[in-house]
Amino acid sequence: MEINFLALLLAALSTLVVGFIWYNPKVFGTIWMRETGINPEEGEKPNMALIFGVSILYAFFISFILQFVTIHQFGALGMIGGDITTAKPSYTAFMADYGDAFRTFKHGALHGTMTGLFLALPVIGTNALYEKRSFKYTLVTGGFWIVCFAIMGGIICAMK
Repeated sequence: MEINFLALLLAALSTLVVGFIWYNPKVFGTIWMRETGINPEEGEKPNMALIFGVSILYAFFISFILQFVTIHQFGALGMIGGDITTAKPSYTAFMADYGDAFRTFKHGALHGTMTGLFLALPVIGTNALYEKRSFKYTLVTGGFWIVCFAIMGGIICAMK
């Protein structure tokens, strides 16, 4: 199996699209700003190029790991040690039978959602507890990442 870097990049970029919608003041942006104490009229303007650039880099890191969660064929590859040149004929037969099994947007979105719900949300929630952030903050920020993981997982899993 080869890594599809285009799928990973598109998945990473999808987080910006979701973010532009999710954090729009007409969606959850006003709640998020209130819960974080951010006031766009006060203070210094942030370096948005830096923020978006690093955000894409971090999202790419996430997409890299999500491919192993959403594409089950990587598990079969792992069972043989990752080197198909030393694989037994049973591996080749297995991949011939199941090579594209569960490679759909829907399946990737399911595993992305589960990863967001059971990995991202608890991490954000734990940080929010120690940072004394509100439950609303946890729901808005955690919800954002659950949706992002779902879309990222769908993109990664569907693109062969």
